[in-house]
Amino acid sequence: MDMNQYLNMFIDESNDHLQSLNENMLQLESNPTDLGIVQVIFRSAHTLKGMAATMGFEDLASLTHQMENVLDLVRNNKLAMHEFIFDTLFKGLDALESMVQNITEGGDGKADVSSIVASLQSIVSGDFQKSGTGAVSVDSPAQKVERSDSAGLVLDQFQYSVLEQSISEGHRVHYIQVTISSDSQLKAARAFMVFNTLENSGEIVKAYPSVQDIEQEKFEQSFSLYYITQKEVGELEKEIASISEIETVSVVQLDQESLKQMSEVTAGVAEAAAVQEAVAVQQSAPSQPQSPAAASVAKPAAAKAPAAKAAAPTHNRTIRVDIERLDVLMNLFSELLIDRVRLEQLASEASNPALTETVEHMSRVSSDLQNVVLKLRMVPVDTVFNRFPRMVRDLAKSLDKKLDLVITGAETEMDRTVIDEIGDPLVHLLRNSVDHGIESVADRIAAGKPETGTVQLRAFHSGNNVFIEIEDDGNGINREKVLNSAISKGILTEEQAAVMTDEEAYQVLFAPGFSTAAVISDVSGRGVGLDVVKSKITALGGNVTVHSTLGKGTNFSVQLPLTLSIIAAMMIQIGSEKYAIPLSSIVETAIVKRTQIRSVHGNKMIAFRDSHIPLISLSQLFEVPDFNEDEEEETEVVVIRKGDRLAALSVQDFLGQSEIVLKNLGKYLPNIQGISGATILGDGQVALIIDPNVFIK
Repeated sequence: MDMNQYLNMFIDESNDHLQSLNENMLQLESNPTDLGIVQVIFRSAHTLKGMAATMGFEDLASLTHQMENVLDLVRNNKLAMHEFIFDTLFKGLDALESMVQNITEGGDGKADVSSIVASLQSIVSGDFQKSGTGAVSVDSPAQKVERSDSAGLVLDQFQYSVLEQSISEGHRVHYIQVTISSDSQLKAARAFMVFNTLENSGEIVKAYPSVQDIEQEKFEQSFSLYYITQKEVGELEKEIASISEIETVSVVQLDQESLKQMSEVTAGVAEAAAVQEAVAVQQSAPSQPQSPAAASVAKPAAAKAPAAKAAAPTHNRTIRVDIERLDVLMNLFSELLIDRVRLEQLASEASNPALTETVEHMSRVSSDLQNVVLKLRMVPVDTVFNRFPRMVRDLAKSLDKKLDLVITGAETEMDRTVIDEIGDPLVHLLRNSVDHGIESVADRIAAGKPETGTVQLRAFHSGNNVFIEIEDDGNGINREKVLNSAISKGILTEEQAAVMTDEEAYQVLFAPGFSTAAVISDVSGRGVGLDVVKSKITALGGNVTVHSTLGKGTNFSVQLPLTLSIIAAMMIQIGSEKYAIPLSSIVETAIVKRTQIRSVHGNKMIAFRDSHIPLISLSQLFEVPDFNEDEEEETEVVVIRKGDRLAALSVQDFLGQSEIVLKNLGKYLPNIQGISGATILGDGQVALIIDPNVFIK
């Protein structure tokens, strides 16, 4: 079977499982005794192992199996979680992520994980800390059989002598227990695959249940067998575990003594089972005997429940769609929207009732279609945020700092195109906050702060934008240190530094090659990071602002467009020029008389709801040549909002609301303050799109 057709699905689902493993491991680290979390982790690891084995990625499946062995001990209360165990499992997850990334890039998913495997095996054996907590008591083969359902695994004299002679002749004799996943629909097929794999390199002497019962699925989830081969334990475990839907594998090599013990234990288990059965028969004898006809009816009736349950599976209500298909859909709809606006304009000019009615119906349908298309592309920022707790945990540990990462607004949605690009910038900002912002434990205590620092990561909507803020309660930014470092690196002159405001000084942090770190480390000090943040966010049509108070903390605020495609806007006109203001930023519109405009410290202000807000003239700001606002007796204004702050924009005329397609200004008109893009109107004219957030400080 050609597995390449399933590769994309494997990569997507592997990433989902790895993310789930990381999140649940962090939860388990906070509550190490919660076996419910361990069960969830074990199931994810087991599913990942089965998928990797099915796709032929043996190294990935093998490492996951080793991690699964550790988790199996934990979930069965044979091993207590320990700092070394957490660190080793996290290293294993990092290795698995690297393997999946290698596969994504066209590789074979192979990696040298021998040191991680050795650590995992030392945990299983108990060698990692003989005297500390978490040491494992390893059961003897006889003890394992005594706990298992092995009443039918009794060796007769001939079978026993064959195994004994094989050991004498230098062959390896193994006792193997295999458990198939409880949700498997093909138990017999999976068992057959195990038998087929084993028979290729050895001989099965005895199996329980019998081969016939297994073929007819007359067994629960597990089966046991005695096996003669030349292969070692680890090799057998790897081969069996690579078979899909195998939950656990236990392979124990036997010598003469352990074989004798096993034989005695299985015989004792069988005898005990026979006694229990006899007692059960005696206890049931006084009750009303069931007729053969009733008995024959009872079995099928009892069997109907699981059959009915299986007949009504839970359907998956989601599908995976290639993002390129959504891009094509959005581009086609954008063209349709431009034509719709043109049709509306033509219908209004033609004064044809039938045409007008048809166009209005088409507009309503296309509006509904537009909402669906936009929602298809919207993704919660949680898809990016959910990888940061693990990163911050590892970073704090390497820097020997204590901190909490508080995430709010993870449900905030953004366009998938933006989501795909913001991960790396946010990583740099978080690393900067943890390394440069949060102080060491000793410094925080000396400053009268709690020893545990706090980094807040929050997202929220404001108008047609999403704001992502990273705020820490650390030491803040030392303005003089930043400027002195910039001067010494030749980024600024002393004259330039002397006249800079605080906000301008903080923007120096984003200059290429700038760093205040005295020592180069794996975390910082190379002058690479924040300049990448600035360029990436600017390329997305956003910007970064910095607010800091020395000794109290720093806030990095990233403003990003909610979507890169279609928005609802208020169309306005100033002279011969047309502009669009996103409706999501507008509070209301109004008409203000010239006598109502006040001047406060040289700034124009107007009264608005028991307060005064600044009035900004767009005609003066954009230097519109054919409109003079001072000649107007009344001025139309648009009140805009950014968070809790308000401002008013003065315009000439309101043209009405419209759905517009966002177009990038490209390289010809870069970084025009107050303009975020352009759109094509129904008559073919181009209107600039105003960014209201720029006008509110």
